[in-house]
Amino acid sequence: MTNTPPTFEELLHMAGQELGLSRWVVVDQAMIQQFADCTGDRQWIHVDPERARRQSPFRKTIAHGYLTLSLVGALGQEIGALPENTQAAINYGLDKVRFLAPVVAGTRIRLRTAMISIETKGPGQYLMKALNTVEIEGEDKPAMLAETLVMLYERRKKKVASSQ
Repeated sequence: MTNTPPTFEELLHMAGQELGLSRWVVVDQAMIQQFADCTGDRQWIHVDPERARRQSPFRKTIAHGYLTLSLVGALGQEIGALPENTQAAINYGLDKVRFLAPVVAGTRIRLRTAMISIETKGPGQYLMKALNTVEIEGEDKPAMLAETLVMLYERRKKKVASSQ
């Protein structure tokens, strides 16, 4: 689900508005296992389906909170909220992250993003703060809320040398 990208001028007036919604993504056991292998976080609630079936309150494994957070970058690119003439969009950090509900293995999630604010930091440089909500299909409570900061760099037009 991509939108027509705004211009930088339009983006400067979009505080408080929804920027977009991603497609649904299945968070399956293979994805959870790959994340565990990559990070070394092999806690049983994530990687042991048999034990989770017996001992977990969810009766299944659940995704790592940081796996859910890590999907914000890729899903955010799908939304199409960055102006077409963006030279670069650099992760600048996080202001607040809350993990509100577990992502049970096999469920689908999607990202909903709204702009909180945007601030001019220099010629062609903007710091955008966005509220990212990771929704779980069929659930009222989101999996996660994250306030992200992204530094945007506008591609500047090159000055053409005049011939005199």
